[in-house]
Amino acid sequence: MRNPMFVHDEALTDLIFEYCRWRLSLDPVPLDYGGAMAESLDHALEGLINEAGTDPRTIMRVFDDELATAVVSCDSPRFLSFIPAAPTKASLLFDMVVACSSLQATSWMEAAGAVAAENQALGILADLAGLPPGSGGAFVSGGSAGNLSGLMVARDTTSHRLGRRAPERPVVAISEEAHSSVGKALGVLGVESLLVPCEDHRLTGRAVRDTLASHPRGADAIAVVATGGTTNAGIVDDLEGVADVAEERSLWYHVDGAYGCAALFAPSVRERFAGIERVDSFVVDPHKWLFAPFDCAALLYRQPHLAKAVHTQDASYLDVLHSERGEWNPSDYAYHLTRRARGLPLWFSLAVYGTDAYRDAVETVLATTQEVADLVERTPHLELVRRPELSIVLFRRTGWDREEYEAWSHRLLRDQIGFVMPTTWEGEPVGRLALLHPDTSLALLEEILETTA
Repeated sequence: MRNPMFVHDEALTDLIFEYCRWRLSLDPVPLDYGGAMAESLDHALEGLINEAGTDPRTIMRVFDDELATAVVSCDSPRFLSFIPAAPTKASLLFDMVVACSSLQATSWMEAAGAVAAENQALGILADLAGLPPGSGGAFVSGGSAGNLSGLMVARDTTSHRLGRRAPERPVVAISEEAHSSVGKALGVLGVESLLVPCEDHRLTGRAVRDTLASHPRGADAIAVVATGGTTNAGIVDDLEGVADVAEERSLWYHVDGAYGCAALFAPSVRERFAGIERVDSFVVDPHKWLFAPFDCAALLYRQPHLAKAVHTQDASYLDVLHSERGEWNPSDYAYHLTRRARGLPLWFSLAVYGTDAYRDAVETVLATTQEVADLVERTPHLELVRRPELSIVLFRRTGWDREEYEAWSHRLLRDQIGFVMPTTWEGEPVGRLALLHPDTSLALLEEILETTA
């Protein structure tokens, strides 16, 4: 008798597909979060996992009524906190194909078709950045994994770059505004951070040069990290100036563009990223502003053979994967080995809609961001903190302290008007709108800002 876990169940298939069809048809997607206490969720889940199994219809009722409604829908146009996500319909559907087909993309031997398609998508991103022919990399789970993998190559290729022995205690120059994952990655790698002060929250080549020249540990620098769009305010560092310093000192140059480098698609802001074509490695997360499902981050190298020398895993059972025939194993370009074909939904969506559609979607968000900044400036009780560079708007509500910002945020979510969390700017609480969905309209944003009155 066959194990029922591996037998196709038509009723179960219909049950899941019916839910997926319904979820995909929502237009617009609501925030759909009613709040939940741990006790209530424990009660809802109680007994579902047992020795004999539970009727799938019962499980789906619990999921639909109790669990899904305890998750804020990050693909809603009203999700404006942190960095949202808004996968295209094609990418969501193809993510189902990846799951249903158990597709992985660890090596060329096992998954040449998936790897070739992922590499085509990576090539689009490399071309947008202006990287030379031969550049490449792999899709990883997120910006944190991408930063760790890229900086691991920076650490382990130091002697090759410098032409001499690496410093005993290497340091990496990073901005005060760098994403927390950069510092965490350096901690994992046993490398110290050398904080470079920013000029108006922006890392500049001048500041990096001055810090390396004046700091007692400056001579031990092996790399520098810039940001292509900070998470808190969407500020793009002086990528060209930092590239100059990296070149002068033979430093590995890594750009964390997890959120902001999606704007490479937009001609209107392309000049902000001048210098990115000179990186040794960079990260951009399609699961953020390039409309792919979680978890999908692109890690790209100017010279992939350096990454391969660092990341290739050696074991007797893996010898068959390594050849001299130029085959591309994604496992050679990050710290992972087994990996799902997480780049395929992006590849499918790019192929279905075309790159012009991506350009238009990003440009729409950029235009709406400037419009809502104008709206803030016209509103008497609001103050624009700074003019947005990409798609994040910081503003003050006159007279509010943190408790009032948080109470406002709670009311917005309770009333399903918006998911807007405050942040801290130069030591004070401020409002923050993180735009990403092309359907986040000015009218919707007006509705949200009107509640501050």
